[in-house]
Amino acid sequence: MSSATLIRIALGAYLLIFFSYLLGPLVVMSLTAFNSSAFPSVSPWACFTFEWFGVLFEDKHIRDGLFYSVLIGIGTVILSVSMGLAASIVLTQVWPRFRSTYYTMIIAPILIPGVVLGISTLVFWDRVGRFFGAEDGSFFYELFHNGIFLTILGQSSFIASYAMLVFVARLQRFDPGLTEAALDLGATHTQAFRKILLPFMRPAIASASVLAFLASFENYNTTTFTIIDYKTLTTVLAQKVRLGINPSISSLAFIIITLTVFAALIFEAVQRNKSRKDAMRQGRLKPGRGVLPGFLRGNPAAIILVLLSFFVIAMVGTAQSYSPEQCKIRVKEARQIEIQKRIEALQKARAEERAKAAEEAEDAVPAAPSPSNSGAFGNVFAPGNLSGEEESEAVPEPAPQGGSGAFGNVFAPNNLSEDTPDEPEAPQGGTGAFGNVFAPDNLSGSE
Repeated sequence: MSSATLIRIALGAYLLIFFSYLLGPLVVMSLTAFNSSAFPSVSPWACFTFEWFGVLFEDKHIRDGLFYSVLIGIGTVILSVSMGLAASIVLTQVWPRFRSTYYTMIIAPILIPGVVLGISTLVFWDRVGRFFGAEDGSFFYELFHNGIFLTILGQSSFIASYAMLVFVARLQRFDPGLTEAALDLGATHTQAFRKILLPFMRPAIASASVLAFLASFENYNTTTFTIIDYKTLTTVLAQKVRLGINPSISSLAFIIITLTVFAALIFEAVQRNKSRKDAMRQGRLKPGRGVLPGFLRGNPAAIILVLLSFFVIAMVGTAQSYSPEQCKIRVKEARQIEIQKRIEALQKARAEERAKAAEEAEDAVPAAPSPSNSGAFGNVFAPGNLSGEEESEAVPEPAPQGGSGAFGNVFAPNNLSEDTPDEPEAPQGGTGAFGNVFAPDNLSGSE
């Protein structure tokens, strides 16, 4: 295998992994929009359904958030594109020594976190309103505390920097001699800008507008602090994620992805058709005849666009008549059967565990020992000692005789009673080591 073949295989594998990494999550999320499961998931697959699109269209918060997002996006595009275009023109006209400093100042908002921009926008315009003496209920007070107005200002403060970068890249290919020639021929600066510079910047204006709208539409950090009483689509989705989501969010993602693909295909198809017409006008391409219409010939983007349009139309038509209720009933019955089998298996396992534990307990219990007097304390702890009646088999042991222990019968029970019927004779003196010095009579006064 040659090195060129290995390079092609490696490049193909890399592109496959790269696009799978980029588009894989989008494909998975799009599939979850057609699963009847209550939580966005692909596995296990329940039933194919279109019901989550209906849930999406009936959600008032989503509709309001989408409306305000589009409204704020349009305002942000107007303000950001105007500011970016003016900043780019000034950058090309400013004194070269200050050009780097000016460029740094224009780019700085991109490096500032969106949270800081949102809070600073809110605080700054509140102070501006107080400076002008705006009272509660007045026009300026309502304007400086309006969430839509503040959000447009906050987003435009850094989106204008993105637009400026697009315009600067376009202006690097502009020939200033064209404007100077127009001025020499008697045109005013406004006419030179409108007739020469603005047509040249038109593609950049379109690109910057799309970039500004998308950046405004998906912004969350700055919008969270400046939106106040209103809600955009991103803030609504963030709130739904905290409280719990359903596949209607996936259906929204599928719609956005589809619209994005349509826009990209339309742009590519228009550009290819324009190039084809220019080539035919210049004689580099001859008009041909075929089955396909003229705008589809040699235009794969247009062909894919037409096929995708038919697919979407067929899907919408199918959604009007398709009902997943029968499938849901079958899935529910199968799920109940599966749950019942799991319960039975769990009960059987627990019964086996209890039986096994009972057997182990029986094997572990020792036989009860028979009472005997072989212990150190005799049968003092025998069960019969606690009952009032004596056992028939128990034979009382004779009372211990005095004098057999080390201390004689000093601990005999009769020593504590006043009447001693059989009182032993007093020990005779002279028998111990000390004689009768410890005799009881020695302590009495009478002999």
